[in-house]
Amino acid sequence: MSEPGSDGVPAGRLTRVLGVRHHGPGSARTVVAALEAMHPDVVLVEGPPEADDLVALLADPGLVPPVAVLAHAAERPSLAAFFPLAVFSPEWQALRWAVDHGVRVRFLDLPATHRLALRAAEEEARGAEEEARGGAGQDRQEDDGDGPPAVPPADPALRADPIAALARAAGHEDPERWWDGVVESRSDGDPFDALAEAMAELRPQVLDPQEEPLDALREAHMRKVLRAEQRSAQRIAVVCGAFHAPALAGRLPPAGPDNALLKGLPRLKCTATWVPWTHSRLSWDSGYGAGIDSPGWYHHLFTAPDRPVARWMTRVAGQLRAHDLPASSAHVIESVRLAETLAALRGRPLAGLEEVLDAVRAVLCEGDETAVRMVVREVVVGEALGSVPEAAVSLPLEADLRATARRLRLRQSPEARSLVLDLRQDGDLERSQLLHRLRVLGIGWGTAQPVTGTGTFKEGWALQWRPELAVAVVEASLWGTTVPDAAAARLARRHEELADVTRAVDDAVTAGLPEALPGLLAQLDALSARTADIGRLLEAFPPLARAHRYGSVRSRDAADLSHVAGALLVRICSGLGPATSGLSDEAAEDVREQLEACHHAVPLLRDPALDELWAGALEDLLGRHDLPGVLTGRLVRLLLDAGRIDAEDAAGRLRRALSRGAPPVQKAHWVEGFLAGGALLLIHDDRLLGVLDDWVGSLAPQEFVDALPYLRRTFGAFEPAEKRRIVEAAGHRRTPGRDGPAAEQELLAGAADVLATVRTLLGVP
Repeated sequence: MSEPGSDGVPAGRLTRVLGVRHHGPGSARTVVAALEAMHPDVVLVEGPPEADDLVALLADPGLVPPVAVLAHAAERPSLAAFFPLAVFSPEWQALRWAVDHGVRVRFLDLPATHRLALRAAEEEARGAEEEARGGAGQDRQEDDGDGPPAVPPADPALRADPIAALARAAGHEDPERWWDGVVESRSDGDPFDALAEAMAELRPQVLDPQEEPLDALREAHMRKVLRAEQRSAQRIAVVCGAFHAPALAGRLPPAGPDNALLKGLPRLKCTATWVPWTHSRLSWDSGYGAGIDSPGWYHHLFTAPDRPVARWMTRVAGQLRAHDLPASSAHVIESVRLAETLAALRGRPLAGLEEVLDAVRAVLCEGDETAVRMVVREVVVGEALGSVPEAAVSLPLEADLRATARRLRLRQSPEARSLVLDLRQDGDLERSQLLHRLRVLGIGWGTAQPVTGTGTFKEGWALQWRPELAVAVVEASLWGTTVPDAAAARLARRHEELADVTRAVDDAVTAGLPEALPGLLAQLDALSARTADIGRLLEAFPPLARAHRYGSVRSRDAADLSHVAGALLVRICSGLGPATSGLSDEAAEDVREQLEACHHAVPLLRDPALDELWAGALEDLLGRHDLPGVLTGRLVRLLLDAGRIDAEDAAGRLRRALSRGAPPVQKAHWVEGFLAGGALLLIHDDRLLGVLDDWVGSLAPQEFVDALPYLRRTFGAFEPAEKRRIVEAAGHRRTPGRDGPAAEQELLAGAADVLATVRTLLGVP
C-alpha cells in the first residue's frame, strides 16, 4: 500500500474528476468513454445524498428519463428542490454505467436536509427584513459615497454562466452555440482536463465566498465525501459540474477547514423520490442551475450518433408534413447539403444547431418564420414526459391517483389537450369527480373550460400534466391517503367566511363527496345565522344554489341543500332594504353585481315560493327613494326581464329618471345599471331608445362631457354588431319613413364635401 499523504489518503490512488455541463450529450458520451477506460471502483455523482437509495431503481425498466429527484421537507412539502436528469445528462449516464457494471455509486453534494434548511432560514430572514423595512425603510439614508472604496464584487453574469465567459474568451457571443460546437457535437476526444484548467483560471474572477456561501458549503461536503472514499477505493470517478472540478481535482486540502465550515448547519427532515420530468422543464430546476434551450436537439444528438444531420432533417420534414406543410425528400437532401456546407465554411467538425436551423429556415420552411418557430417549439425543444415505476411511489395518495387515472384512462401527458365529458355516462362522471377532487386539493391537472350548448350534462376540461404538480401531490398527501378522503378532509376543515363554506358545499357536490356535506351544512347554518352582512349573504348564495341545481345531474339528493338555501334567501330578502341605502358609487357597483348573481341563481332552486319571495323583495327595494342610480336602473331591468313590469312601465321609469333635476352623471349611472348585460332591449324597443336618444341630445356640452365616460363604459361593453344596429335604429328614428335608396341618397348628398376630400386623397376623378 502506498504511503499516506498529508491528509491521510494513501498515495498512488487514482481519482479522476470529470467536469461536465449538465444535460450535455457530448459530455454524456465522453463520461461513458472515460468510465469504460478507467473502470473505477466507485462513482461519485453530483446530487443530494438522500437519493442514494433511489439508484437501485435505475435497473427497473419503468424508470424512463426525463425524470427528477424530488427532495422535500417532510413537515413542509412546499419546501422542495428538483434535480432533473435526461437520457443525455452525464449524471444519468454515469449512474446507468455504474448500475449496469455493478459498480458502487453514491451522491456527494451537500445533503438536501441542509440545503432546504438553509433556504428556509433565508426565507424567514428575508421576510423579517422586509417587515422591518416596511416600518423603518423610509428613514434610511442613502450612502453618501464618502467611505472607503468597495472591493469589486464577482461578476454576476459570469457567475450565472461561466460557460458564457469561456465562449466570449473564444470570440463567440452565443455560449450555447459555442459549447454545442466545441463539446456537445463532437463524438471523440477527452475535454475534461482542458475544461478543468479553464475553470481553474476562471473561478477567481467569479467565485465570491461572501456572496455565494452555498458554493463553499457544497464543495466542502464534496471533498469530505471524496476523502472518505479515497481511504478505501483504488480508483474513483467524480462526475460533477465543470465549475466545481478544480475544487476536487489534485491533492485535497486539509479536512479541518471543511469540517469547521460544515459544523452546526441547520437540518430539516427530508424525503427524496423519483418524479417524472419533461424536456421543456429542463430549463427550470431548483436543484442546480443547468438550463438548456434545445433539449430536443440534445436528445437527438445523443440517441442518433450516426448521420445525425440527415436523421434530424428527416424528423423536421415529418413534423412539417404533420402540419400539412410541404416537405419532400428533395427538401431533406438539400437541407442536409446546406447544413454541412455551412459547417465547413464556419470551420466546425459537424453541423450544429445553428447550421441546421439556418438550413431548415432556408429550404424546408422557405423563409417562413412561423414554420421555423413551430420547428423550434416541437422539435428543437420538443416535449417528452418521463415515467417512474410503481416501486418508486412513496406516497399512498400518489399511488391512488395513478391507479384511479389508469382505471379511468386519463393519461398524464405534458401536452395540453381538451376533454368534453358527458355527465350522464358513468365513466365521464367519475372522470369529472376526479378532476374536481384534484382541484380541491390544489393539484391543477385539469382546468375547467366552457362548452357549447345549453344542457347541464356536459363539462369541458383542458388537461396538462406539469412536473411541478408532484409537489402539489406531496402537499395534498397531508390530508389523506386516497384522493376522495384527502379532498373530503380538506373541504371539511373549519371555514371562517360564509362564502367559503358555500363554495366548499358546491365543490363537495361537483366532486362527488357526500361525506363532507353534513359538516359543511352545519357550518353554513351556524355562520348564516350569525352573519348580519347582507353582502356576504349575497356572495354566499349563488354557489349553494348551483350545488342544489347540479346535484341531480351528479346523482345527489339535494333536499338538504334546498332547505339551507331557502333559509339563506329568506335572510337576504329581509335585509336588502337597509343594506342598499346610502351606498357610494363603488359599493353600489359591488352590490349590483351581487344582486344580479343572486337573481340568476334563485331559479336554480326550482321553488315557486322562493321565486315569488325574491321578486317581491326586488319590487319593495325598487320603491325606495334612497337607492343609488345604478341599483335602481338595474332593478328595473331585472324586473322587466322577469316579466314583473312591462316595457311601457320601464320606459316611463327611464323617462322620469332622466327628466328630474339630478346631475347628468347620476342619470348616466341609472342608464348604466339599466343597460348592463346586453343591447337587445334598445334595438327592439323604440320607446326606450327614444327616451335615451332624446336625453343624450338634450345635454349641454359640459354635461355631455361629464356623462360621456359612463356612457362609453356602458356602450363599450356591447358587441360591434349591436352598436351598429343601435346607430341604425337611432338614424331611422330621426328620419321616419325614409328608408331604402332615397335615404341613402340623402345621406350621400349631405356628405358631399367629405366624399370630395376622400376622392382627392385617393386620386379618384
